[in-house]
Amino acid sequence: MAARPTDGNVAARLGIVASLAPGAIAIAEPDGPPQPDGSRSYALTTFGNLDERSDAIARGLIAWGVQPGMRLVMLVPFGAQFIELVFSLLKAGVTLVLVDPGMGRSHLVDCLSGAEPDGFVAIPKAQAIRSLLRRRFPAATWNVTVGGRRWFWGGKRLDQILAEGTKQREQIDLPRIERSDPAAVIFTTGSTGPPKGVLYTHGTFHAQIDRIRERYDIHRGSRDLACFPLFGLFDAVMGVTAIIPDMDPTRPAEVNPQRLVEAAAQWEVDQAFGSPALWNRVVRWSHERGVQQPFPSLRRVLSAGAPVPAATLVELRKLIHSEAEISTPYGATEALPIASIESREVIAETGPAAAKGKGTCVGTRFADVQWRVIEIDDGPLTDISETTEMPRGKIGELMVSGPMVTQCYVVGTDQNPLHKVRDGDRLWHRMGDVGYLDDRDRFWFCGRKSHRVTMQRRTLFTVPCEAIFNAHPSVYRSALVGRGNRPNQEPVIVVEPHREAMPRSAAEREKLKGDLLELAARNPLTRRIEKVVIRDRPLPVDIRHNSKIFREQLAAELE
Repeated sequence: MAARPTDGNVAARLGIVASLAPGAIAIAEPDGPPQPDGSRSYALTTFGNLDERSDAIARGLIAWGVQPGMRLVMLVPFGAQFIELVFSLLKAGVTLVLVDPGMGRSHLVDCLSGAEPDGFVAIPKAQAIRSLLRRRFPAATWNVTVGGRRWFWGGKRLDQILAEGTKQREQIDLPRIERSDPAAVIFTTGSTGPPKGVLYTHGTFHAQIDRIRERYDIHRGSRDLACFPLFGLFDAVMGVTAIIPDMDPTRPAEVNPQRLVEAAAQWEVDQAFGSPALWNRVVRWSHERGVQQPFPSLRRVLSAGAPVPAATLVELRKLIHSEAEISTPYGATEALPIASIESREVIAETGPAAAKGKGTCVGTRFADVQWRVIEIDDGPLTDISETTEMPRGKIGELMVSGPMVTQCYVVGTDQNPLHKVRDGDRLWHRMGDVGYLDDRDRFWFCGRKSHRVTMQRRTLFTVPCEAIFNAHPSVYRSALVGRGNRPNQEPVIVVEPHREAMPRSAAEREKLKGDLLELAARNPLTRRIEKVVIRDRPLPVDIRHNSKIFREQLAAELE
């Protein structure tokens, strides 16, 4: 028998789970349309099948000539095949290149070109586009077509790779992988600038999995409604069954909640991971239809990407098991997870404070995470000696360190000096988030550093100021934007009203503006804001979370 990957490879965890429960279901994916009663058939993958097939594909890649350290782009829709391929590439020692397809075609092509990939593992449509843009990818010669036919672009089909790896099962050893070896290049969303390619090692993934499992008490045998692709990957190595929902994971705000309810009921799921946009839609849908507790088996809900408002959490708690925990992990592509907070704490304490302009509390640190808040500086900080730590309660820039903190950007390397700070053998990452630590060592998020509005005598931060305006019953959300250049910016609040509260005449628009300016004048946080823009269309946001506002776009529109 050929050798298994060493423990350094994060994919080795799959082999351990498969040895303990080879016949247990790892992935259940919809297979055909739902029946009139809402039930449907599912294609099932056991942990044993997942481990064996990913082994075979890895060996097929090696037999073909793929070498450890090569970068291969993954452009395959999330599902059982995606999960299988990720483990295959990791076992082969390949560095995965993963990018959010929701960032738009131009950003996507720029990111992938910057990664200098050795090849693409992709569906035919993506391979065709890659072939047409081949001058952008001169080194991409190791191309695997997933599903459908291979046409003019060359390379191998996945079924060919699988067949070869199966045939050479006894002859090909999987490579030895260390925790320090590269595992993936994952791109940031680009919500505050050009997307950057973050290098993950196998050790980074190990640290993430261990901290998530420990913090949320995740056990083998759980069933997860996998609405967030990256977390769906973690399911398999934690012995958790991933129930793939009938949805487009790149557009959670457009999910059909009925399909989630049906899947949760059929599989009696006890955990779910989804973006705030998804849970907001589920809450609205349940309220509009008078649906009572559609997820009675759910005992653990995780939501990442943006804070979940206290009002949404109150309603969400009504939809799930009465003793369930709803947690919001905080972090970034470069450092995840960093902190977490549970819904009861938000509802009872931090949410009401946030509504008064105190910022958004993201909770307490994960194990082995260190953090400090330093004086805001827009320039590079090469050494910890160049930083000034802020006292508790004072707003500054958050920096973090720990085993789940990535070491560098490999695409957008010019950003490394602006985000990475040396401290002897330790490396700190500057999050680009501003806020403060309270006397219980909880971080209160006050916005992005790049989004602060700087005037001669005052600096305004987005989250506290926007909370004041969002308290108005007609306001769905708002965005603080600075017009002009620092330090002489004019603060402008751009408002998106609720659809039912949208002004229908010039008089109604001026009335709403006047009400909001009066509201601003009564609060010391916002009294310097004297310009309100009522927007008659939604604020520009990322499609994945539907919450990260593109303030740079708004600022350009105001010029």
